[in-house]
Amino acid sequence: MNFQFSKFLLALCVILAFSAAGVGVALRSFWFIVIAFLVGFALMGYGITLKKKESS
Repeated sequence: MNFQFSKFLLALCVILAFSAAGVGVALRSFWFIVIAFLVGFALMGYGITLKKKESS
């Protein structure tokens, strides 16, 4: 099994983005929640795109 540090870092950033959305909920900051979710979904979409390119 090959450890890929860049993909690990990307996954960690996605987790942090969605955790930041949770912090935004606790702070009741609508814009913080929206931005954190958008960043999280963008990073996750980028990771899925990388995986599809790799498998093709």
